[in-house]
Amino acid sequence: MSTATKTERRTVRCAIYTRKSVSEGLDQDFNSLDAQREAGEAYIKSQRAEGWVCMDERYDDGGFSGGTLERPALLALLSDIEAGEIDTVVVYKVDRLSRSLLDFSKLVEVFDKHDVSFVSVTQPINTADSTGRLMLNILLSFAQFEREVIADRTRDKMCAARRRGKWVGGYPVLGYDVHPDGGRLVVNQDEAPMVRELFRLYTKHRSLSKVTAELQRRGWTAKSWTTKRGRRREGNLFSKSTLQRHLTNVTYIGCVEHQGQVYPGEHDGIIRKATFDKVQEVLAENRVSGRTKSKNKYGFLLRGLLRCSACGTAYVPTTSKKRNTVYRYYTCSGAQKNGWRTCPKPNLQAHQMEQTIVDQIRVIGQDPKLQAATLREVHRAARETRSTLDAEERSLRKDLDTAEAEKTGLLRALAGGEACGAAISDRLADLEDRTATLAIRLAEIDRERAEAERAVVDPDELTTALNLFDPVWEVLHAPERARIIELLIDRIEYDGAADRLAVTFHPTGIKALAEEVATCE
Repeated sequence: MSTATKTERRTVRCAIYTRKSVSEGLDQDFNSLDAQREAGEAYIKSQRAEGWVCMDERYDDGGFSGGTLERPALLALLSDIEAGEIDTVVVYKVDRLSRSLLDFSKLVEVFDKHDVSFVSVTQPINTADSTGRLMLNILLSFAQFEREVIADRTRDKMCAARRRGKWVGGYPVLGYDVHPDGGRLVVNQDEAPMVRELFRLYTKHRSLSKVTAELQRRGWTAKSWTTKRGRRREGNLFSKSTLQRHLTNVTYIGCVEHQGQVYPGEHDGIIRKATFDKVQEVLAENRVSGRTKSKNKYGFLLRGLLRCSACGTAYVPTTSKKRNTVYRYYTCSGAQKNGWRTCPKPNLQAHQMEQTIVDQIRVIGQDPKLQAATLREVHRAARETRSTLDAEERSLRKDLDTAEAEKTGLLRALAGGEACGAAISDRLADLEDRTATLAIRLAEIDRERAEAERAVVDPDELTTALNLFDPVWEVLHAPERARIIELLIDRIEYDGAADRLAVTFHPTGIKALAEEVATCE
């Protein structure tokens, strides 16, 4: 046969694509991606008589799901196909390229557009003929079915785990760490006081904007944590939305939430349920009203302090006018919304209730046992305040050390010319701002700790303050009286069914009272 009659054999350029859904095991000398490529190279070698040659370029996607096309190596493969550099794509199995029938149809369109065939090493598929295309569609249908079944099983398993109170993964929140063995949350003793402070600040200010501004001023951030791969994830400064997510997170009362249902969790709570419920009520009230606090025109002393134990809602100031006389009341907001019969005592005469509270304050000044109990409560609250400040200081100093270490590393990299100078300069500026904010907050903590120590009263100060209360109270005007009550009392719970009051004093209220009455003498 003459040379002229010989048909020149066409070279088929083959690209091997490999994929593994998880990254575990990829650090081994011979991993799953290597095994897939080895099988592909052997198959191409068996087709050498047909002119097949294996390209040196590797298209390996390690740690990427087959449920998406957003994979680096796959995108590079498609780019080379569009450039006309590939004739055949070789994979170990069909599902290595995609597990979605819809996604695969898109890939096949790209292959057909550029006359690229597709071959599976372990399955009888070659899209160069009609039989191979039929087998491809059948196998893809089963691959998608398998993927959906696995997804359903995973969701069912997570639902069951949630109903049993288990933590099923995700980002840890401020106040908790993931147990070293995984599978459950443990309380971070340094961050837990900070979580309690979030709820305390919101209970005090009753405003997301005010609390957010205070947290930003302090330089507080959301949870910082380290992934299993050792990557450090720094928390961002608090925003209103971040704060609200923390305040509404049932994790903090030892529960888990799934599909709107709350279940008891396996982890310990940080916040008391009563505190959590009170914060939810305030959030709900703020969403409904959205109005600023009105002026206290009629001198309600207990505005914002009095709550109904039966309904769990606030008593709000109301008035009625008959002829030229104004009658003041505290009205249960729950009864206003749901009907008067839902509350055992929907209306309280303001003057009578206010006089009862004033009389209780006077009783403390006359009863040594009540004075001793008050002092114990003040000292306990002072210890809690110190504990919170100490925990915040430890957390901030840890953040400060981390920032300083990063600054040192960046300066070394800049001096050695190892990275872009502009990028390092921008990051250094950010770190300088961060360290300055932390330093300011640390100084504030020292001042707050000293103020908390000064706020603790001794028995003599308590007796003096309460003895002065009665004569001074009589000469005060309504706004001054309201200020005294607000300084002294944190909240008042009224049980209408039992006609019983429970008064909770501010930890530093006695000291504030002593200073107030001293200025009024």
